Amino acid sequence: MAYMSMGEAHRRIMEYLDRFSDAVSSQDGASFKSLFAVSSNSHFLLSLADALNIFHDAPRLLKNSDNYSQFSDIILPLFRSLQSYRQSNLLEAYTAFEKAANAFIQEFRNWESAWAMEALYAIVYDIRVLAEKADRELASNGKSPEKLKGAGSFLMKVFGVLAGKGSKRVGALYVTCQLFKIYFKLGTVHLCRSVIRSIETARIFDFEEFPKRDKVTYMYYTGRLEVFNENFPAADHKLSYALEHCNPKSEANIRMILKHLIPVKLSLGILPTNRLLEKYSLLEYSDIVQALRRGDLRLLRRALQDHEDRFLRSGVYLVLEKLELQVYQRLVKKIYIIQKQKDPSKAHQVKLEVIIKALKWLEIDMDVEEVECIMAILIYKNLMKGYFAHKSKVVVLSKQDPFPKLNGKPVNS
Repeated sequence: MAYMSMGEAHRRIMEYLDRFSDAVSSQDGASFKSLFAVSSNSHFLLSLADALNIFHDAPRLLKNSDNYSQFSDIILPLFRSLQSYRQSNLLEAYTAFEKAANAFIQEFRNWESAWAMEALYAIVYDIRVLAEKADRELASNGKSPEKLKGAGSFLMKVFGVLAGKGSKRVGALYVTCQLFKIYFKLGTVHLCRSVIRSIETARIFDFEEFPKRDKVTYMYYTGRLEVFNENFPAADHKLSYALEHCNPKSEANIRMILKHLIPVKLSLGILPTNRLLEKYSLLEYSDIVQALRRGDLRLLRRALQDHEDRFLRSGVYLVLEKLELQVYQRLVKKIYIIQKQKDPSKAHQVKLEVIIKALKWLEIDMDVEEVECIMAILIYKNLMKGYFAHKSKVVVLSKQDPFPKLNGKPVNS
């Protein structure tokens, strides 16, 4: 930090107070927003934090001015948060910021219009970010991380404020998306349900009136929830909505959506192009796609093993693991096509010993009973049409459409 005189420190604090007062009196939402972005590391707020660490009489400045004193419950804890954040004391930064945020909400309730919505967004964002940082500090000191959970409780309070009638309700979806981020981080995704019910069933909300940015984020997270629930058609709809409406210049966001949408599409029998995988650096899926095309069970299992950590972090490992049935279907289909070329009259009769040999060639050892069980599952789930002749150990395929395409429909559960 460069040298700062007491007079310069006083000037910078007064500049902040004047900006605060002017933004409120003129209802300048954009200027007001910048005054609360503690984690933004903006030069203005960093220099203010340095000034506060030199000039220790800021409470008197607020107390002695009619312009500022009414907002002292917001400004003083916000000042403490800025100072603590500048000194990398993240737990104290969060605690003070939460106090300022609660005081802000009390004022926000009293303002009739939604002019301060952008400032509310900044507070909602920062309380989550600061809580995550505080929890990391707590964990590094061997203490239980609990601040992110507290931030979630605060955001539920904010959601309640916005859920009424009037122009302020447009902010409810942004708060919901920040809540989703908290619940996913904490592994408490079941808590999303009550907020989703409020958004999707309450008559006070019209989804189309929300900002596009928030709708994309909402569809992304609710799509991921549908993946957890194995409701792939719904997941496809929501994640596809997020992809179609995402800013085309936001390649990182597109990649994040595709990381979850591709496994869903694969489950519905829709394969991505290599060009798409290359463009968005998602080559971990390329071997899985090849395995589905070839009916190569060995390749699928190797791909799952090689990228296990990545798939587990994304929450799609179990979805990809269940693609084995489609790979088995493709393998039997390849055997059927080869037999049809040799002897069309007997192509629909596939002996289990032929399937066992094909698997052995792929270095996968299975006995007759295991293969018989898999064939029965394929027929039951309508991945193959036909029946199993137990005595002769032959799968007798239907002569009409023996391998139904999924065509965007999930495998029967």
